[in-house]
Amino acid sequence: MPQSPRSHEDRDRFGFDETRDYLGAAVAALLPAPLVARGLSIAVETDREVYAPGDPVSVRVVMRNRFPVPIAVSTPSRRLWGWEVDGALEASEEPRRDPGGSGALSFRARERKTREWTWDGRVTRRDDRGTRSSPLERGDHEIRAFVATARERPEARTTFRVE
Repeated sequence: MPQSPRSHEDRDRFGFDETRDYLGAAVAALLPAPLVARGLSIAVETDREVYAPGDPVSVRVVMRNRFPVPIAVSTPSRRLWGWEVDGALEASEEPRRDPGGSGALSFRARERKTREWTWDGRVTRRDDRGTRSSPLERGDHEIRAFVATARERPEARTTFRVE
């Protein structure tokens, strides 16, 4: 049977091969939560500035830890981050059920997290006729991305137009 390049005896017995930054984690633990939240930057952009009604919209959100140490941002629910279109969470006016619990969004030192997706350009609304999905009306609209902290939410906004 072939041996792996590093046999069991050659492995680092003292843990120096570990990639965890223990000193950085200890320093980060001393940072107050409001300062940690301010250490995050967030940006949101779309692939175009003008769309036709019902056109799909490519959205890109970049969250970045500006600190040279790892951080973890606490959130009061399991939602770590989110996005809205004209104030409607994930382009839906449907009520959301909160399953409870809390969460933490972790970053390595100076880490950047990028999320990209294509939104169908429609908003789900509830009215007296029930729930329906319809394209955005013509005009200016806003997409907001945020980290779901309890206070001092890091957020970014961008606008686009439907013609």
